[in-house]
Amino acid sequence: MMDNNSKKITSEALQGSLRDYRAFTGTDIIHRTDGFFDWQEIRRASDLWPYAKSTATAPKTHCEAKNDDGSLVKGVNFASQDYLSLSSHPDVKEAAIEAIKEYGVHSAGSAALLGNTRHSLALEKRISEFLYDRETVLYPTGWSAGYAAIQGFVRPDDHVVLDILAHSCLQEGARASTRNIHFHGHLNLRALERRLQKIRAVDKDNGILIVTESLFSMHSDTPDIGSIRALCDEYEATLLVDCAHDFGSMGDDGRGHMGLQNVLQDVDIIIGSFSKTFASNGGFISVKDRATAEYLKYYSATQTFSNALSPVQAATVLTALNIVDSAEGTARRRKLMDNILYMRAEMGKVGLETLGDPSAIVPVRVGAEGLARIASRDLSNLGAIANLVEYPAVPQGGARFRVQVMSDHSFSDVDELVQLMLKAMRSGEKEYLMLCDQHPSLIKSRFSITKDADASVRNAA
Repeated sequence: MMDNNSKKITSEALQGSLRDYRAFTGTDIIHRTDGFFDWQEIRRASDLWPYAKSTATAPKTHCEAKNDDGSLVKGVNFASQDYLSLSSHPDVKEAAIEAIKEYGVHSAGSAALLGNTRHSLALEKRISEFLYDRETVLYPTGWSAGYAAIQGFVRPDDHVVLDILAHSCLQEGARASTRNIHFHGHLNLRALERRLQKIRAVDKDNGILIVTESLFSMHSDTPDIGSIRALCDEYEATLLVDCAHDFGSMGDDGRGHMGLQNVLQDVDIIIGSFSKTFASNGGFISVKDRATAEYLKYYSATQTFSNALSPVQAATVLTALNIVDSAEGTARRRKLMDNILYMRAEMGKVGLETLGDPSAIVPVRVGAEGLARIASRDLSNLGAIANLVEYPAVPQGGARFRVQVMSDHSFSDVDELVQLMLKAMRSGEKEYLMLCDQHPSLIKSRFSITKDADASVRNAA
């Protein structure tokens, strides 16, 4: 296998972003995308394309994976979103096996027709009870649930007001529903209220949906949901909260930040995902009454026109939820938080900057995109797996590792990652500075890094 460090890095491999290829022109719909592939290949040639890895073993605390060029990566794993380490739990695996024996592997139909099974019906009921007697509708993915929660309810004359960092599924659901889309600065309540004031000044008749997340995954921070609820009441708006990343994995009772803030009853529409804590694909929307839930079943396209969760998925999630809502689940959440707090402390001791608040996601700032690409390559070569996130998923000059912690990680696993990440950062910085001297065009990106990069987004009007 080729020594990755022997590959020559070009300045082109350190520049550009996915945003550059989002919009293009020309009559040839297929081949006008070639520029993106050319850019990918430039990065691959320098061994700086860190995406599309595939696991070669179960995504546990240590695993083997392959890069998209087929080269092997193995080591301590902080790139899997199996927060409570349930994907290989013996009870969860046994439930999946038994569901396959009973039903096979496929739901074979939409939930609107013949796609439900006893497992999916039981899961809907169990989630509803866990969320204090709401009504729940299941979706084939968390993304489709987020999209449907807006598309199913919002009509062309309505308004959607979103945090600027709201997930792609929420933004796309809004775009599919109305042109009246309003963004406000991240976690900026004053900016949110200004948006509401402007809307109600000209439109007192149509609906307003306020969209936020209980835990933002790129920044690991959370809104004041109670204050947003108060604004909803003042401006006759409806509140939607996406709890994909903290539902099941945070709080002694597993109800995430909505439980910690005691606002579960104040949220009109709750969206959740099974892919972070519940060992499966899939998602759900929970609302306050059956009439609303029944409407979703026939007017949210991703539920009506998609096959239902498979029996094995529903059985897996149901078993995982039962563990979440048990003494074992509480113990796993406490162990997870111990790991999180230990990691953040150890990162700080060696001078690595962690962002946001304690959660299973620990963003570790790198800075310039070019530097981050080199550091990501070096980290992988050293034997640690962690996901790189760069612009436009985060602010320009604010590239970071999104470290994902699991309850089964040990403190020694954390120690290993911290030391290897520090080593990768140092070696990456040395190489990047040499390349900056050779290629002056890189200097600008290097010196645009500031610790206030995220604050500029948070404080945007």
